[in-house]
Amino acid sequence: MEILSYMMEEILDPTNIIEGERYEFTLELNIEEDDELYQEGGVDLRAIIAKKDNEISMVNYFLIAKSDQSYLEFGLDEDEEAEIVEFCKTHLIEVE
Repeated sequence: MEILSYMMEEILDPTNIIEGERYEFTLELNIEEDDELYQEGGVDLRAIIAKKDNEISMVNYFLIAKSDQSYLEFGLDEDEEAEIVEFCKTHLIEVE
């Protein structure tokens, strides 16, 4: 799995219900053909990242087939999740 490009947007909470900060990352992924996540046309990953007291974690994520924008019923392996969190953490630090 390789991250080809990304977009990041802060999610604002006008009600102040959510503690800390939230960000939405949309990642364009390159998946090898022999991987169960592979889809003809490509895969995007939409991740909700939380930042509170300098702790950064992934709250939720969705895998999306680019061909028809459908949600995939697959999940990432633990090491893939860790890779996504590390990528997002690196790019959040760059913004600060």
